[in-house]
Amino acid sequence: MWLTRPDPAPGAPRRRGLARTIALIAALAVPAPGRAEPTGTRIELLTLNGFDPVSYFLEGGPLAGTARFELAWGGQVWRFASGANREAFRDEPAAYAPRLGGFDAAGILEGRLVEADPLVFAVIGERLYLFRDAERRGRFLANPDLARQAEAAWPALRGLQDVPPRDAPPRDAPR
Repeated sequence: MWLTRPDPAPGAPRRRGLARTIALIAALAVPAPGRAEPTGTRIELLTLNGFDPVSYFLEGGPLAGTARFELAWGGQVWRFASGANREAFRDEPAAYAPRLGGFDAAGILEGRLVEADPLVFAVIGERLYLFRDAERRGRFLANPDLARQAEAAWPALRGLQDVPPRDAPPRDAPR
């Protein structure tokens, strides 16, 4: 029986301490900086630059949403100013989501997908439409029939999106 550990024989490998071994294993488990994400990783886009889609329909809207009240729907991340707004959207997303994929409605009429400014909007026929600038918005407000024409043109352009929308999750899906 040994009361002390004997000195290793000259030239024999020294045993590493447990703490050093664990540190080495942990260092090897951390991905190297700059390493690409694994293939198949799904990136969900933040919609409306983080504005709450329900707040567009409320007095004083639109309001900035927060990460605290987030919901993934249609391949995008939606933020809300309150839990009540998040629940309203979850129950009826098509009623609150911007029409025409959130693109500029006037651009759709021109046959193009044009990025819109989420602060330049109009609620026409209880639907949210976004626009690139105030002049384009003014045209739609002066002639609400343009919204119907843009809706008719949308299906032909829908497939041109970089990230095609996915169907909404079933209502009974886990929250």
